[in-house]
Amino acid sequence: RDDDDINDVASMAGVNLNEESARIMATNSDLVGTQMQSCKDEPFLAAIPLHKRILETAKKLGITDVPAEVVTFISHATQSRLRTVIEKVTVITQHRMESYKDDEWYEQATDVRSQLKFFEQLERLEKQRKDEQEREILLKAAKSRSRQEDPEQARLKQKAKEMQQQELAQMRQRDANLTALAAIGPRKKRKLDAPGLLTIGGEGVGLCGGSQAGLGTGSPRQYPRQKITRVNLRDFIFYMEQEREMSHSLLLYRALLK
Repeated sequence: RDDDDINDVASMAGVNLNEESARIMATNSDLVGTQMQSCKDEPFLAAIPLHKRILETAKKLGITDVPAEVVTFISHATQSRLRTVIEKVTVITQHRMESYKDDEWYEQATDVRSQLKFFEQLERLEKQRKDEQEREILLKAAKSRSRQEDPEQARLKQKAKEMQQQELAQMRQRDANLTALAAIGPRKKRKLDAPGLLTIGGEGVGLCGGSQAGLGTGSPRQYPRQKITRVNLRDFIFYMEQEREMSHSLLLYRALLK
């Protein structure tokens, strides 16, 4: 019933399905459904140096001949292995760079940075207090006018004199810096939206020439900055520690020593 309906519709359009099927099978019948397209096999590594390296290793094991198929297979295996390593290390790097500050499901429990700043401020105040005590001792030693002075008293007077000279030199340097800044005047900020300036990735790039200068007359065009994943040595060390084949390798120990 369904085939009759299809034939009726095809006959109304002036198409005979039986004739079309016979015509397709008659012409290029060996290619229908069996056509394949092959891609060029490009090795990942240079074939000649890789073949020499394989032969050097094979001679130590008593093998004198290594066919070209083995070289191609090792090249493809190296490419696959390198792709796997890069993918895993990239995931590790992205996890390291991921920030949870803006996530609504996380709340900050401790702020180590503010705690370190507080301890640094305490150390600075303690150092300032000790410096002031030492300064008072030196000033008292410098003001003393005893006729018979011991070597310790002379040493304190000399140190007090050096401290006063150093403070005087710092004050002169500060006054000279302020005078130079007043003579220079306030610094003018560079206008990034000026004509002939194109903003690319947050940086201004000047344009010259007639046709190029016309690009900067309108609104500055913003180009999206490409996100770069930077992998460091710590990421590779973490990856090697997780891999069973590399967790006790000499390469991992060498990386830990760097």
